[in-house]
Amino acid sequence: MLSRSIPCLWITFCLHLCCHVDSGEAQNAKEVVLLDSKAQQTELEWISYPPNGVCQVMEPNQNNWLRTNWIEKGNAQRIFVELKFTLRDCNSLPGVVGTCKETFNLYYQETDSEVGRSLRENQYVKIDTIAADESFTQGDLGERKMKLNTEVRIIGPLSRRGFYLAFQDVGACIALVSVKVYYKKCWSIIENLATFPDTVTGSEFSSLVEVEGMCVSDAEEEADNSPKMHCSAEGEWLVPIGKCICKAGFHQKGDACE
Repeated sequence: MLSRSIPCLWITFCLHLCCHVDSGEAQNAKEVVLLDSKAQQTELEWISYPPNGVCQVMEPNQNNWLRTNWIEKGNAQRIFVELKFTLRDCNSLPGVVGTCKETFNLYYQETDSEVGRSLRENQYVKIDTIAADESFTQGDLGERKMKLNTEVRIIGPLSRRGFYLAFQDVGACIALVSVKVYYKKCWSIIENLATFPDTVTGSEFSSLVEVEGMCVSDAEEEADNSPKMHCSAEGEWLVPIGKCICKAGFHQKGDACE
């Protein structure tokens, strides 16, 4: 007989209590990670409401929440949220038509400091409804198949010192395997004998942040042609303008003047 309260790992992360999933992917050099639940060595201690929430797919009007700790964003204005999760196919659960869901909602709240452990739903802004490309069935469980979904959403522009993420379950049986939060930056480089510092990307997808370069030692700006580059939203340096040249008595060797 099917239990009216089907337990799942909505409130507790599969990462810590069930199985460690490691994709083996190298971290993108353009990313600055603010949170990676896979890298946590201790319990996350995130807030859940109600405290003992489970996936009650046979009960209507479910409203279960999970909230992260406060995430300080530094200079970032545009934040990426990568979610890896599994989700149960409602059609594989008899007797739950109309109450079982196959989506969950992602929210955020901007603040300048931590706000304690209370969770006020009306203070959160909805980012998106998240759906799975693949869902698992009872047969998949028997064969120990994990159909892992990956979704990325973008928050921004942000203006406060930090933010919280919150996940709302409205009747799905879902396991959040990992959550990664990051922003992108253009890392420092030397181009045309000019150094360009680490630069955080802009607040919009089409943003190009103009950065002035500084000539390397024993170099000077070419007349009326100061060095500039543009940092794209994807963390790539684009559109080099101007350059530095070696001072009299010096010659260029690689990225330096000798």
